[in-house]
Amino acid sequence: MGRNRLKDCLGATDEAGLSLNNAKSPRLTSLEYASALLRSALYLSWLILSVIPYALGVLLASLIGIRGDRLYWFASYWLKMAVGAARVIAGVHYRVQGFENLPSQINSGVILLVKHQSAYETFLMPAIMPHPLAYVFKRELLYIPFFGWAMGQLDMIHIDRSQKARAFQRVVEQGKVLLARGVWVIMFPEGTRIPRGEVGKYKSGGVRLAIETGVDVIPVAVTSARCWPRKSFLLYPGTVDVSIGVAIPSTDCSPETLNAQVEQWIESEMHRLDPQAYQ
Repeated sequence: MGRNRLKDCLGATDEAGLSLNNAKSPRLTSLEYASALLRSALYLSWLILSVIPYALGVLLASLIGIRGDRLYWFASYWLKMAVGAARVIAGVHYRVQGFENLPSQINSGVILLVKHQSAYETFLMPAIMPHPLAYVFKRELLYIPFFGWAMGQLDMIHIDRSQKARAFQRVVEQGKVLLARGVWVIMFPEGTRIPRGEVGKYKSGGVRLAIETGVDVIPVAVTSARCWPRKSFLLYPGTVDVSIGVAIPSTDCSPETLNAQVEQWIESEMHRLDPQAYQ
C-alpha cells in the first residue's frame, strides 16, 4: 500500500488523537489505535481460521442429507461464535430492544428490512433471531472460498444483479416458498453498507416482495458503524444498538408508501440511537 493510500485510510492526526476517515469515526490516542489494530487483526485471524473447518462441516452435513432448518441452525452457530469473538477479542457488545415486535407464531412469515453499515449485522441477525433467516444476496458471494460454499448449501436467495427483472422474479418465487415455511426473509433496503450518519437510497425490492406475498415488514435500525466503520479493517470497543420496529402491514399499500414508511422509521430511530453521528 502506498503512502498516500495509507494516509487516506487512516485519516488526519493531531494532538487530540487519531481519527479514521472522518469526524464521525472514533478519535483515538496512539495507544488506543495500536490496541484496536492488534485486536482487529486477531479477530480477523479468528474469522479466517474458524470458518474453514466449520464450512467444511456444513458441506459434509449437506452431503449426508442434513438440509433445511437443521442445517441452518448448525451453520448459524458459527455466526453466534463470530459475534461472541467480537465481544471477547475486540470489545464489541450489542443490545437489542423490540423483541416483542417479532411474530410469535412459528409459521408467520415476515420480511426484515435492516439498516446496513458494516459486516457486523450480517453476523448478528441470525445470531439473535429466533427463526431461520433467508438472506437475499448477490450470487458472487457464493464464490468466496469456504464461506460462500457453505452459504450455497442453505436456503437463501441469491440473485444476478445484472438481470434486474429476472432477479426480482427469482426473489418473489423463492421468497413465497420460504415465507410459507415460516422462514423470515432479510434484506438491506439500501443495498450496500452506508457510512455512519448517512442515508442511502432505499430500494423497493423488499417492500415489493412483501406486497406480492402479503406479509408484514419489520424495520430494524442498527448502529454497527459506531464500532465497525464501513469498509474498515478496524473494530472499536463499544456497543452496537439494535432496535426492532413494529410490524408494518403491506396490504392495501403501494410500494412507494410502504418504502417511505420503512425509511422514515429506520432513519428517525438511527438519529435517536446514535445522535452523535448526525451532528
